[in-house]
Amino acid sequence: MTHAYTPGLKVSRQTEVKKERRLPLKGDVLVGVGDSVTAETIVAKTELPGNVQTVNVANRLSILPEDIERNMVVKVGGWVEQGDLIAESRSFFGLFKSSAKMPVAGTIESVSNITGQVIVRERAIPVEIDAYVDGEVIEVFEGEGVLVKTTATFVQGIFGIGGEAVGILDVVAPDGSVVMDPSSINSSHKDKIIVGGSLVTMDALDRAREVGVRGIIAGGIGDSDLRILLGYDLGVAITGSEEIGLTVVVTEGFGQMTMADRTFNLLASRKGMKTSISGATQIRAGVIRPEVVIPLDAATRRSEGEAVQKHATGLVIGSPVRVIREPHFGKIGEVTSLPPKLQKLESEAMVRVLGVRFEEAGEAIIPRANVELIEE
Repeated sequence: MTHAYTPGLKVSRQTEVKKERRLPLKGDVLVGVGDSVTAETIVAKTELPGNVQTVNVANRLSILPEDIERNMVVKVGGWVEQGDLIAESRSFFGLFKSSAKMPVAGTIESVSNITGQVIVRERAIPVEIDAYVDGEVIEVFEGEGVLVKTTATFVQGIFGIGGEAVGILDVVAPDGSVVMDPSSINSSHKDKIIVGGSLVTMDALDRAREVGVRGIIAGGIGDSDLRILLGYDLGVAITGSEEIGLTVVVTEGFGQMTMADRTFNLLASRKGMKTSISGATQIRAGVIRPEVVIPLDAATRRSEGEAVQKHATGLVIGSPVRVIREPHFGKIGEVTSLPPKLQKLESEAMVRVLGVRFEEAGEAIIPRANVELIEE
């Protein structure tokens, strides 16, 4: 693995973001429409059924299965702690006795006089869902969750690992070309989301976990470092559930990849602001991209102008694009022309092309299939 890109990434200074927050099964919703919430607000909760355990009581007591019920000390529906006696048998006029004790704490769900087994349900597992972003509840899904809306700076990444994280944003690199190494990270970054440059090294990841950094945003990550971090090779990417001690969002690709100036400068302008990030990534059907969401307060929205969410209109003159194939691989530019006629390539193929102006490399004519639109 060397470099990789996902087309159509969004990088928006100010846009409307909506987030569904749903429980894995029915439960209680704790907020209502119109309520203001913070990222940490618990908006819904439920309980997952505990694990099921079987105890072969007939075998432990050396009795027939049909005799199990009269030897039970605890009846169906009763709660017992680990190590408690649940059944006991006596033989030879009470001189000998056998007992069965609970291997786990739980509720007796059933007693079978056919198998001689007792079914035990462990304690229910509480599940709580937070709002993830500061915002307003605009819809309630009864018994399931809510829809939260916020106006925020929104940046999508190429790849991510780790679940959701919330913290104050800090920038540890002077620009998007600098490698993030352990010297970039110190104790002041505890509980923060930090922005690096072109690459986050394995040593920097270790240092970040040691300090207590909640999340890292960088241009690239080495595939060998990713393998070390996860402990296995990552195939078709479906991530977000890794427990690695922090969340990582990569904005450009694999390897040392300079973070786009537009992305780096936008994140740098939000230094000190509360930020929510998610490393969840899915590149097959139902694409999920890692993201950075930075809710904006009313003062910031007013000073920068209220955002109007733009709908994708495809490539037009002035559209920002990124080249995804050589010889301009990775460069970001602006569309200057969209010739309607097909043009012949060196390979003799006839394709649609477009003109792109790069900040440093001038203009170039590139096949349209070789660029991705950066959605604003």
